[in-house]
Amino acid sequence: MKVATDYLWFQTAEREQFVRITDEVARFVADSGIQEGFVLISAMHITAAVYVNDWEEGLIEDIREWLDRLAPKRDYRHHRTGEDNGEAHLKNLIMHHQVLIPITQGELDLGPWQQVFYAEFDGRRRKRVVLKAMGV
Repeated sequence: MKVATDYLWFQTAEREQFVRITDEVARFVADSGIQEGFVLISAMHITAAVYVNDWEEGLIEDIREWLDRLAPKRDYRHHRTGEDNGEAHLKNLIMHHQVLIPITQGELDLGPWQQVFYAEFDGRRRKRVVLKAMGV
């Protein structure tokens, strides 16, 4: 069993931003030398998410609108702590903070339209994602 770890760092220009990270994850997998196994991609912050879906701008806007309906910007109890990001925490719960992708013959084993995304819901400050490949 072989294990490799690396980090992607983000500081988005917008408070809410969706960033395609498929190429960075694929490069990490190739550099790891792992031929068969899995790669875990995990946002290390409670106001961000990682997900797999289609890379189509209309869909990304649909996801953004859907999340805004489920977790609208409003006055949350959490804001009484001095924060103003209650909806960002809820969006993290909806989208989840990590994904696990198979590695087959040294490459990400994604479906034909699948891409990996980092979703930032409370940006403009430095955050990271851990990449951990495990296998043989």
